[in-house]
Amino acid sequence: MFLNQTIRRNRELAETAFMLHQEGRILPDSYVVDVDAFLENARRLLHKAEENHIKLYFMLKQIGRNPYLAKALVELGYSGAVVVDYREGLVMMRHNIPIGNVGHLVQVPGALIKNMVAYGPEVMTVYSREKIMEIQAAAAELGRRQALMLRVYGDFDMIYSGQTAGFHLDELKETAIWIKTECPQLEIKGVTSFPCYLYDETAGDVLPTRNLETVKCAVEILKTCGVDVTLVNTPSATCCHTIDKMVEFGGNCGEPGHGLSGTTPMHAEHDLEEIPAVVYVSEVSHNFMGNAYCFGGGHYRRSHVKHVLVGKSLKDSRDLTVIPPTDESIDYHFGISEECTVGDTAVMAFRFQIFVTRSDVALVKGIRKGCPEIIGIYDSQGRKKEEF
Repeated sequence: MFLNQTIRRNRELAETAFMLHQEGRILPDSYVVDVDAFLENARRLLHKAEENHIKLYFMLKQIGRNPYLAKALVELGYSGAVVVDYREGLVMMRHNIPIGNVGHLVQVPGALIKNMVAYGPEVMTVYSREKIMEIQAAAAELGRRQALMLRVYGDFDMIYSGQTAGFHLDELKETAIWIKTECPQLEIKGVTSFPCYLYDETAGDVLPTRNLETVKCAVEILKTCGVDVTLVNTPSATCCHTIDKMVEFGGNCGEPGHGLSGTTPMHAEHDLEEIPAVVYVSEVSHNFMGNAYCFGGGHYRRSHVKHVLVGKSLKDSRDLTVIPPTDESIDYHFGISEECTVGDTAVMAFRFQIFVTRSDVALVKGIRKGCPEIIGIYDSQGRKKEEF
């Protein structure tokens, strides 16, 4: 999906990936992250957001919940992380990373509510009264106030499978009044939905979804019951280009994830401000009935992977077609359209969600300067690994 763009815009990253694997410094099933490019993308995004008075929380699930990158982003000036679930929240808490938003897409379970409220996230996203009551009880016990972000939905909104949740617009006013009267430790600070912006292949552009209109409607409903919403959170596809769309169509809070690595769907087709900063590295394991097979472990079912470069270096590599495993299968291997030399490096660039894989994550700096240095190798959940 991103291979051509990566070779054209960050060739050194691909060259480094071949070299690190051939020298035995990384194992197959490793994502290689160009840390300098990643942080430069982050700087561009933050500068664009600040120019337009838009708040950003960084999202790192897709790059393996990495604490090193989280700390670097905080040092750049990001106010905190948006953690997609409670496990990611625990990673950030262990490393003293400020949490901007927790609970979206996955709410905090009861056993962790008190610890999370004590940690002090800027907002906790909620979509059930039961969860709100748990947060109220914990905040009261701790003598703290906690801000909430309400996830909302309308009749015609897009909701992905596995993410179905929210307060319907018809029940929003009643819910807000209930929070104001029955939950004295809590205040409503924001509203959100997902996705609010998506790349449209036909239009060749990022466009607002119906969910955005629902969020804007929710803001107006809350005003009628005395709630001043300060965070209009409109996530998905957040990058410099999408910030322009937020200025045009609405939203004052974004959550860059793939924007940080230059790998949103729009980046595959257009030269945006961010450059690709991640490749996937494997190794040819064997040949079978006319096809080569390389080690798997990092497949994501929505990866749109198509091509792989196979060889001992980028210069002598062959551009071949990937045969991904079927959705019902474990990704022990990726198929390749032709037989290859066993032991050769295989480099791909596709849409990834590292936190749902069993891959290594190799953070590398100095790539553009021609002196690549491995900062560290982590697992897919942000834990630093011993050198093998």
